[in-house]
Amino acid sequence: MNAVSGIDDLTTAAIRAQSDSATAARTALDSLPWLVASLEDDRAHGRFDAWGRSTVIDENIGAAVISPALFDELHRRAGMRAQWPVGNAGLLHCYGYLLSLVETPYGLKRDRWVTTALAEACALTPDAFLPWREDATLLDRAGTAASEILHSASSSRTATVDGRHTRVGVTREQGPAALVYAVAAASETTPLLITMFPVADAGVVLTEFASTPRLRWNAV
Repeated sequence: MNAVSGIDDLTTAAIRAQSDSATAARTALDSLPWLVASLEDDRAHGRFDAWGRSTVIDENIGAAVISPALFDELHRRAGMRAQWPVGNAGLLHCYGYLLSLVETPYGLKRDRWVTTALAEACALTPDAFLPWREDATLLDRAGTAASEILHSASSSRTATVDGRHTRVGVTREQGPAALVYAVAAASETTPLLITMFPVADAGVVLTEFASTPRLRWNAV
């Protein structure tokens, strides 16, 4: 599948999913066989366990980026219980964002996966995060890349927020970079992945992260 047809298919499915009904959500997902297969594969291999919790209420616009029905259907297929609007960050940030048509100050949520900026910031091939690739699921590829960035001691920072360990990692400390963010559950010490996206200036993000400890990027 080429990028144009892949994006067209995502857009068509996302339009269907905007109707907040269980039928619409099922139809939207079923129209993307590779996404259904990805959810099944990630569920079978326990990949969602590496990710923490996130809200679908975007902090920049104060509105949900997908419908409650799609939220529920994604979690059902991933084999997880969740109560709107808080769910699994990997499921929402990788797959939920693909089916969001909500504009944010940084564009569409899916852009990180279907354009080349994030892959290039990770020094990967331009198609590294295209979601319909057949060699591995998007969650698998994103999780692998994110973990490598997060555990690079020279380009990561840690902070404690309300007793919870948080960590941010970047591919470079100044200028354009890929950013990864992780937050530990309240009773744990190991941060779980929350999100991954490209930033225009890693230095600004790292400075703000250190100076203003708080949960960010829709983590809860």
